[in-house]
Amino acid sequence: MKPEELKKLTEEFSQIDRIIEMVPALRKMPVVEVGEILQALQDEHVFFVLEHFPLREQGLLFAEFPMARQLDFFRTISRKRFAEVFEHMPSDIRVDFFQHLTQDEQAALLPYLSKKVREDVIHLSAYPPDTAGGIMSTDFATVRRDMTCAEAILKVRKDAPSKKTIYYIYVVDDNQIMLGFITLKDLIMASPDSFVADVLHTDFVYVTGEDPREKVAQMIEKYDLVAIPVLNKESQLVGIVTHEEALEVIQAEHTEEMQKFMGIMEASERFDYLGLSSFSHFRKRVVWLVYLAAIGIISGLIIHHYEAALQKLLILALYMPMVADTGGNAESQSATVVVRALALGQITPRHGLHILWKETCISSFLAICLGLLVFGNVLFLSWETEIPSQFSLGEIALTISLALSLQVVSATIIGAALPLLVKRFGGDPAVAASPAITTIVDITGLLIYFTLANTLLDII
Repeated sequence: MKPEELKKLTEEFSQIDRIIEMVPALRKMPVVEVGEILQALQDEHVFFVLEHFPLREQGLLFAEFPMARQLDFFRTISRKRFAEVFEHMPSDIRVDFFQHLTQDEQAALLPYLSKKVREDVIHLSAYPPDTAGGIMSTDFATVRRDMTCAEAILKVRKDAPSKKTIYYIYVVDDNQIMLGFITLKDLIMASPDSFVADVLHTDFVYVTGEDPREKVAQMIEKYDLVAIPVLNKESQLVGIVTHEEALEVIQAEHTEEMQKFMGIMEASERFDYLGLSSFSHFRKRVVWLVYLAAIGIISGLIIHHYEAALQKLLILALYMPMVADTGGNAESQSATVVVRALALGQITPRHGLHILWKETCISSFLAICLGLLVFGNVLFLSWETEIPSQFSLGEIALTISLALSLQVVSATIIGAALPLLVKRFGGDPAVAASPAITTIVDITGLLIYFTLANTLLDII
């Protein structure tokens, strides 16, 4: 073995030894923090360290790893050893991982799973990932309405749900049909001899396994729930979606909207920057950029058409970037606000005229403010600039400020209108936003700038 290889190996074992010595302290730390520490280790050493944790904690720690890292581990250790950890992962994360495996890998793992876990995984995998069934957990407690509260507490202990899901206890009949729920507080505060039916809440909200996950997250947020039950067509309780899953859905939706907003196509369900190769990032970004670069040729044609005007009055070229940037900023603001309001359900395309009028008023105030600022800016910065005798600096400053003001108004209206139009015809408004709108605004901005300059200054 080469000296540098021996040195590297010694350092790695020294690192593992230090981690193992810290295990008692690590076991007192939150799972998410321990998971971050273990992620710093190399793949072949992680399971060696996990051996010093109970199986249940191994499953929870492994669930904290990014999906790409989980798949790497699965492909490097024995199926039997992996199955031990897999069975102790939270059910929703477990099925999410299972759905990322190939059919051959799924077939190789299933024989090592217990019957209960195997049936649970197969059942949950039948739901598409973007539905309530695809993100629900089967980790919950159930009781019957004819039980006493003392019997219900014993049943909850037997079900042994996780800390994240024990707040609500669901009341079902012998056919698993949901009758209502009780809270853990209800159960503890009630007399041991009283019946569950005495503290039963029969008014409850629920979702079905086929409901979109966005609807589930919205309902959890709307009703301020810790978890929401998932029922099938027969009103049987098949799972729950916790507020933590709802938060992950909201984060995933925000990530997807942001990627679409910036023209990054094929947004992945779970964003993992380091987990994607450079070529994958390239493939996601290149489509829009090439498409918009081709459309951008129009901007070049406009400038080429007014080339004589620029040669005659060079000062116009100095302020072209400022006008374009200001228009782009105004467009981005209005598009962001409208796309966000559409995503939250605060507005619909039916509010189109009201929204456009509102944005017109807002942009008019902005245009006056920015126009006055730019007028003074041109006078201050260009007072020594040589200009043809037939023009005055005041006239040029007025023309540039008016062009910028009109650009702000038009860019704001375009930024608000295009997402609404795309939504009206069933498309995704985020896709219609920047950089697509920016390219359109650049083109309209150039037309406004040169048309107004030619009209007021008569340079052609």
